[in-house]
Amino acid sequence: MLTAISTRCRLICRVIHIGAPASVEARVRGCSAEGASHRALNTWQRGFLSDGDDEAARAAILENALKGRQPTDLMLRCTILDAQGSVKSVSGQFTKSDLCAEHRLNPRDLRKIDSRIPNLVPTILTRKEAILVNILHIRALVKADAVILFDSYGSVDSRLHSVFLYHLEHNLKQKSTTLPYEFRALESILVSVVSALEAEMVFTRHLVAGLLAELEDDIDRDKFKRLLHYSRRLQSFTNRAKLVQTALEEVLQQGRSVTYYDDHDFNHPIFNFLSVTHIDRAKLDSDEDMNHMYLTDKKLGVERKMEDHDELEVLLESFDKQVEEIVNEAETTISNVQSTLEIVELILDSNRNALLALDLKVSIGTFGIGAGALVAGLFGMNLQSHLEDDRFAFFAVSGVAMGILPAPLFRALGLLFYVHIISALISLEPGPHVA
Repeated sequence: MLTAISTRCRLICRVIHIGAPASVEARVRGCSAEGASHRALNTWQRGFLSDGDDEAARAAILENALKGRQPTDLMLRCTILDAQGSVKSVSGQFTKSDLCAEHRLNPRDLRKIDSRIPNLVPTILTRKEAILVNILHIRALVKADAVILFDSYGSVDSRLHSVFLYHLEHNLKQKSTTLPYEFRALESILVSVVSALEAEMVFTRHLVAGLLAELEDDIDRDKFKRLLHYSRRLQSFTNRAKLVQTALEEVLQQGRSVTYYDDHDFNHPIFNFLSVTHIDRAKLDSDEDMNHMYLTDKKLGVERKMEDHDELEVLLESFDKQVEEIVNEAETTISNVQSTLEIVELILDSNRNALLALDLKVSIGTFGIGAGALVAGLFGMNLQSHLEDDRFAFFAVSGVAMGILPAPLFRALGLLFYVHIISALISLEPGPHVA
């Protein structure tokens, strides 16, 4: 009730303020009336409400404010291809609730393909009437007679997405192939993913190879910074490629798990400790997951054997091998970078040892000159030692000085020779083996 009274007072004040916009005096009177009404309402509320009612009113106002700030049903931008492979809708806007109701999905399924939610883990999920694919730049919903591509809301289509859409449209229109509609769509998606990985791998490898060639000629600070940047980029790419490979292997593992337990395997003693019922159930679930991906046969009511999914396995295995080659190439490039870093560290250590040896040589020379100057300084003082009267004193002191100086000089030269030997042994020591 208090909220309604407050709202009516504000509306009356606004009507007074808006109804007479012709003169400045009318606006001033409207503002004064609005301020007076607010003061009167606040005075009435303070005099009428108790402490408990005041807290309840504040809670009601806060609840209404939070309800007003709740987001509405989010929109997703989608491109739809029909059963003939033609583009039915380009960047159409749909609500999440409509998509869930139309395609029999759960709201949590759309979190995997919503481009506004950061999700770095690629996934291939099977649902009752669709296959959800979220790999790199592609987020798609594949059905038996349609493909829905999800775009970033409010952004423009990139060149990579345009090329993928063209290839997908061309592949879905082919009638000569024996693959069903959903597998042709899945093939186009995986082709685009592998092409994107290969393109990025070639570009990164070219950058790294050029930098490593430059490091062979000259070593400076800027090149080290570039090498650090390329190493991080290469490591990030390798992680993404491994995640794609893991997603493909998880789907393949569902179909391969049935081959792990044949009938003759149950005679093994270890199966005496296991329940055969649980193993059969696991085999059945694995085959069911693979057979659910045959959406066309499911739609037409064609019965399939539980273990009959060779087409899907061959398709996924071919792309899994390609991704594996890309991962191996990336790991080889990382090994080359690490080997180059080790060689550069050896070169820098050698340069540092050369500087230390030079410093030691300078110290030895300075020590020799200082020792000779010490003896000369002792006899250069204006003090009487009565040695100047002796005619053999000069020869005696010179002989003693020449006899004392070689001992520390020879010891310093021995330390310098020892440093050279240690440096040579370190340079000849083999580094860690790189596979």
